[in-house]
Amino acid sequence: QVQLVESGGGLVQAGGSLRLSCAASGRTFTRYNMGWFRQAPGKEREFVAACNWSGANTRYADSVKGRFTISIDNAKNTVYLQMNSLKPEDTAVYYCAARELYISSEYTYWGQGTQVTVSS
Repeated sequence: QVQLVESGGGLVQAGGSLRLSCAASGRTFTRYNMGWFRQAPGKEREFVAACNWSGANTRYADSVKGRFTISIDNAKNTVYLQMNSLKPEDTAVYYCAARELYISSEYTYWGQGTQVTVSS
């Protein structure tokens, strides 16, 4: 069974950086796209970033473009989200997600999330 486990969240001041990790297990993810989503209090879950398992075809939400970087270490089966120049608006629970190419157009596998809090 696919399992995604996020880590690396925490409290950081505005302008600071955090690196989130997502440990993926249970499958060979060659044919998967990986993504990061976030959900702030009182708001719907929103897309943050995504790429394929090779780390290519990166996509970012406009709100994080130029500040966040998604990458993958295939040898470690780990997806990263490097977050720089953090803003209070980035405060949310961040979720790692995966979708199987050609099987689903939606992200169907989700981690439990990791809290990111950015203070002003």
